[in-house]
Amino acid sequence: MTEYVQTGGIKVAKELYDFINDQAIPGTGIEAQDFWAKFDKIANELAPKNRALLAKRDDLQAKIDAYHTERAGQPHNAAEYKTFLQEIGYLVPEGEAFAATTVNVEPEIAKMAGPQLVVPIMNARFALNASNARWGSLYDALYGTKAISEEDGATKGPGYNQVRGDKVIAYARDFLNDAAPLATGNHADSTQYAIVDGALQVTLKDGTATGLKDANKLLGFVGDAAAPTGILLQNNGLRFELQFDATSPIGSSDATGMKDILMESALTTIMDCEDSVACVDGEDKVVAYGNWLGLMKGDLAVEVKKGASSFTRKMNPDREYTGLDGETFSVKGRSMLFIRNVGHLMTNPAILLADGAEVPEGIMDAMMTVMIAMHDLKGNAPFQNSTTGSVNIVKPKMHGPEEVAFANDIFAAVEDALGLPRFTVKMGIMDEERRTTVNLKECIRAAKDRVVFINTGFLDRTGDELHTSMLAGPFVPKSVMKQQTWIGAYEDWNVDTGLETDLSGRAQIGKGMWPIPDEMGQMMEQKIAHPKSGANTAWVPSPTAATLHAMHYHQVDVFAVQEGLKTRKHASVDDILTIPLMDDAAKAALTAEQIQTEVDNNCQGLLGYVVRWVDAGIGCSKVPDINNVGLMEDRATLRISSQHLTNWLEHGVCSEEQVKESLKRMAAIVDGQNANDPTYIAMAPSFDGIAFQAASDLIFKGKTQPSGYTEPLLHAYRLKYKAQ
Repeated sequence: MTEYVQTGGIKVAKELYDFINDQAIPGTGIEAQDFWAKFDKIANELAPKNRALLAKRDDLQAKIDAYHTERAGQPHNAAEYKTFLQEIGYLVPEGEAFAATTVNVEPEIAKMAGPQLVVPIMNARFALNASNARWGSLYDALYGTKAISEEDGATKGPGYNQVRGDKVIAYARDFLNDAAPLATGNHADSTQYAIVDGALQVTLKDGTATGLKDANKLLGFVGDAAAPTGILLQNNGLRFELQFDATSPIGSSDATGMKDILMESALTTIMDCEDSVACVDGEDKVVAYGNWLGLMKGDLAVEVKKGASSFTRKMNPDREYTGLDGETFSVKGRSMLFIRNVGHLMTNPAILLADGAEVPEGIMDAMMTVMIAMHDLKGNAPFQNSTTGSVNIVKPKMHGPEEVAFANDIFAAVEDALGLPRFTVKMGIMDEERRTTVNLKECIRAAKDRVVFINTGFLDRTGDELHTSMLAGPFVPKSVMKQQTWIGAYEDWNVDTGLETDLSGRAQIGKGMWPIPDEMGQMMEQKIAHPKSGANTAWVPSPTAATLHAMHYHQVDVFAVQEGLKTRKHASVDDILTIPLMDDAAKAALTAEQIQTEVDNNCQGLLGYVVRWVDAGIGCSKVPDINNVGLMEDRATLRISSQHLTNWLEHGVCSEEQVKESLKRMAAIVDGQNANDPTYIAMAPSFDGIAFQAASDLIFKGKTQPSGYTEPLLHAYRLKYKAQ
């Protein structure tokens, strides 16, 4: 039973109240009593507006459902459908041309192109790893993953494999030849690197000396100029450091003594309070806000055990170099941190409003996370996160310009309450809901003084596509969804609209996650498409993946690509509005085996994720699929699986009995995949546990879930589990 503290017109869970007063506020210059009074005013004034926006979502969805129901069995009329969406206010008129005007934007956001991590804020170790992933070992990333093949004796195996090591070194030298080519010769033929008269001098094995083809790529060095231990270079705005130590195991076998190349990797990281966490009450919010406080004060630390030894992991300091003028300079040693707040939908029992209702969690997140970030703004940490005096917040799951404008109002109210200059808080707009996509220009206009980020999120966007058009007909199988007309148009539309509103050089235009963490070879082949598409950032699942994906930004000058894309024909909203349905022929052509496979895949992935969420409070993890391939799963992937099954049930592609049978059969498989976890609670053979019930409800009650979101049911069942 939660214990609450009454303060003004709100009741605050005691653990949250004490944390804010005793840990978060001291050092900000804010008085606790004043903080709670102002939050009381903001929350109680804005909560009704929040509810009204959610009611509008429901009203629009009801009208869309009625539209499709009235036309059941008729061919889809695209022109009529578009007109209907305009008439009901779903598709709003597009205004005149404008340019975003955001100022004081971090260089990692505006001027640099590179990978972005997203990590659950409730896991301190993951948060620290991500913060420190600004720099990563290229040799380790190549050696330990499938980015380097195991052919010809280059197996990873136990111990160091010289054959594999030689492959890594050859790969790295090829990278240097592309990113920092020599005036003459090849980095593979180098025998010595030195700084001579402020320039890089490379001695080749034939005894000749050469330098860089572009001398401006050299930034600085570490140690003695004649025999440096580090040489800092740059290409396409990204830096990398050649590291030398002839006494090290790798350096001793290299003619130059080079032991590694340290890559600038995760330029930015989103510390996530939303999709990747199971955060359902005051106790959980204290964990989330506590880790954010540790990051903002620079004192977050965790004990890490490896075998019989342990060590303390902390945030990395800045990196120090000697410039070509002989003066020292530093480079940020940590990723620039965003914080992702919760969207407008969810409420949280951590705080109760004057009318007894739970506080809208997005309003709470805004006030708490910005106040905590004031420690960074005030210089309370040994190093800075923001170098521009900003707090960068990603705002997810907004539906259309009105909701973006409401987020803008929330941030303005928080700035006023905390005494911060207007537009201190910057906004990242997740383009992951259909009503935001088709109105993206107007969404950006609604936050034109704050916007620092737009990002396509294929997974949630597909979930919303499924729910919005649930009654239009049966959707295509998940395996062919990415080949549908709407998705290519959606990805291009986001870039085109971002460039149209002058986000290049001012904000991130981002792309989504690589979902298979163990398949780095595939990632290296495929994810280069993101910078080639004009995206100056894209999501990766791990620090290692960030180091590897960074090479793509050395191969592609994204800002040059963006300049070229500004003149292409703008993607079509008509293509985006093409609903990815199966026609009668395609539905009839599905075999019983194909249908069963789709049902089984959805049930297995859904159960594998839900059982960890509900029983263990794990909001994001690598979940083995039906073929035991580890996939990154969060609420966005769950939204697709549940809504896809709901859609096929609605249109008779599969039966309720078939899905129930599959759930039970897949539950036993998921139990087996978790057999080595001593804390795991098996779902089979009773199938009466909380997690199994939650998974079932997500499917069979999927049609009535707001926008097809999984959060309401997950939160309810997680709270039920915690109350046991």
